[in-house]
Amino acid sequence: MERVVITGIGLVTPNGIGTQETWRSVLAGESGIGPITLFDPAPFPTRFAGEVKGFSAEQWMPKKKVREMGRFAHLSLAAAQLCIKDAAIELTDEDREQCGTLIGVGLGGLEYLYQHSLTLHERGPSKVSPYFIPTVIANLAAGQVAISLNLRGVSYCNTSACSSSAHSLGEAFEWIRRGRSSIMLAGGAESTVTGLGVGGFSAMFALSRRNDEPHRASRPWDRGRDGFVMSEGAGCLLLESLTHARARGATIYGELVGYGASCDAYHITKPSPDGEGAQRAMKMALDDARLAPDAIDYINAHGTSTPQGDIEEARAIIGLFGERALSKQLLVSSTKSSMGHLLGAAGAVELALSALALRDGMVPPTINLEDQDPNCPLDFVPLTARERPLRHVMSNAFGFGGTNVSLVLSRFEA
Repeated sequence: MERVVITGIGLVTPNGIGTQETWRSVLAGESGIGPITLFDPAPFPTRFAGEVKGFSAEQWMPKKKVREMGRFAHLSLAAAQLCIKDAAIELTDEDREQCGTLIGVGLGGLEYLYQHSLTLHERGPSKVSPYFIPTVIANLAAGQVAISLNLRGVSYCNTSACSSSAHSLGEAFEWIRRGRSSIMLAGGAESTVTGLGVGGFSAMFALSRRNDEPHRASRPWDRGRDGFVMSEGAGCLLLESLTHARARGATIYGELVGYGASCDAYHITKPSPDGEGAQRAMKMALDDARLAPDAIDYINAHGTSTPQGDIEEARAIIGLFGERALSKQLLVSSTKSSMGHLLGAAGAVELALSALALRDGMVPPTINLEDQDPNCPLDFVPLTARERPLRHVMSNAFGFGGTNVSLVLSRFEA
């Protein structure tokens, strides 16, 4: 099978527009969370989120194209352009024929779903915009990127809640290593900081309500955690076969070596007891990578800051990694502490951050972890980034419906 490497990264997140700015901010322990500005949050129990600040869609596409897309697609197109630029690749006609676009999205264009529902109710069907469907459906993140960059390989959207973009990366990995393509653009996008999005998750009591201290609200594994922080953003990674990357002299961030996926088959929102399903996904990824649990140096955890979810993930890690985790030889952190939960985009952004950690030998911190929950007795790299040589890292993404994905990334060795 073909070896698969990461050669480009593009990030648009609450911590910065651009990969380097996002990475600098995360390592510095800065929070990208603040009061909501995209709509009036006054009536809502949660009035803060992780918004991409200073983003203008017109900087990334012709003005006439803006109205064809929901904000999630705007963010995705920006991340894709940054990714291609970072990869320093001149796409040939053969590349464009092969290059697929697999971009996971959890919910799609909620803002337009709400607006056009009002239009239908108040003004009738003749006033519904012809752009309504293209601005809402989730696969148009991948579709618009493919159209913009003229990528004519396979194009589709994985929609699996908060595992969506992790599934997309895993499937892109499979396409390349099985020899069906030599190059894939994969990632995720989400923008649900809307009345419907915040209202829906609030009704489930899933969101933090720390309105007086939004920058301290996302606090995985802390005793004071009270729910996750909703965020928006996009992340794209360019995956290439090692043969293709070498032929063009590409710079390599790391090698993707393992992909595991499972289902809890337990509950629509609650994780299975002791993180049993998550544990199976992690073991599957390790088996796929042909690595023993002791080989993993760092896990970028799902770590959402929910009361039960954090405990179950910690139990899953302990169940698989055992004494190495309990003795704090294994480092674990949650970058959601800095940027909140990007839902369908989280897996891609967090794998990208894991690749940067691998490159730089720097483990990003879990900020706001000031009073660690004794039910979660691991080294979560609290408050401050830690320098540590890394050889193999894992990134987890779990979602409603009991869907679980783990990806393993290794330092590239020729």
